[in-house]
Amino acid sequence: MNNITFANPNLLYLLLIIAPVIAWYVLNHKRTHASIQVSTIKGIGKKHITYKHILRHVVFAFRVFVIALLVLAIARPQSTLSWKNEESEGIDIVLAIDISSSMLARDFQPDRLEAAKDLAIQFIAGRRNDRIGLVVFSGESFTQCPLTTDQSVVINLFRDIKSGMIEDGTAIGMGLATAVSRLKDSDAVSKVIILLTDGVNNQGVIAPATAAELAQTFDIRVYTIGVGTEGMAPYPVNTPFGVQIQNIPVEIDEETLQEIAQNTGGEYFRATDNNKLKQIYEQIDQLEKSKIEVKEFSQKEEEYLSFVLIAALLLLSDMILRNTLLRQIP
Repeated sequence: MNNITFANPNLLYLLLIIAPVIAWYVLNHKRTHASIQVSTIKGIGKKHITYKHILRHVVFAFRVFVIALLVLAIARPQSTLSWKNEESEGIDIVLAIDISSSMLARDFQPDRLEAAKDLAIQFIAGRRNDRIGLVVFSGESFTQCPLTTDQSVVINLFRDIKSGMIEDGTAIGMGLATAVSRLKDSDAVSKVIILLTDGVNNQGVIAPATAAELAQTFDIRVYTIGVGTEGMAPYPVNTPFGVQIQNIPVEIDEETLQEIAQNTGGEYFRATDNNKLKQIYEQIDQLEKSKIEVKEFSQKEEEYLSFVLIAALLLLSDMILRNTLLRQIP
């Protein structure tokens, strides 16, 4: 239900002039009646009150209402939807994803990279109030998508990433530094990087520890995810006889990933299969459900016109009555 507020509430004090107007009318009405002294009223008939007597008072009431309505109109009445506080769960998040050739290992279904993409897309779809960006890295790194609230854009660009887009290798420090550069100027209350890799830093001019220091400097929290089973993992290898699956050792620099997370206030997770990776994204999703913004919502519409129209209608009625039923002969 709409509430009425006034843009100029101080003008409502003008309503006080109605009191002296009513007092003047009452006193003036008494003076308009002549009086005569008689010894008895037995021969005088009873006083009859006709509709004209009542209409004269009604006309005066119209004028009082006109004054009141005009005062209300100049005070600018506005209809306002019920005020309410809305809490928005919005943060800035950059996903830094390893797309090196080792991410094609098939210890995840259908492989590590596709599993990481599918579950990350589900994560993005559930963060409706967040700005999300995407960084990919292998031997080097680049921004696939800057921070945006357009989830469809991020998801479509996420689907386009594949191994082999850039020079092969694992430049964890470069991937993290690129993600930091996307967040360092953000004014969000909470800034987060989710870094996913399956290897050991072996390329890039920026060390992971240096990139972590940059993240810490800009108050950016980093969650790191190591992807891969324990021991060996099936990996597709090109041979003269076509693509064959061979078991290769899984090497993840967990110590470095743990240090990055610890130094930036985040957490390190190890995903050994699709279900575990899904649980990790769900856990990060819950950890970053922080209510950071309170907004006051309202919608106002000017309502003075209705008051003016009613006042005009009353004035018109006053004029019609004074020139018809209450017309006086000069």
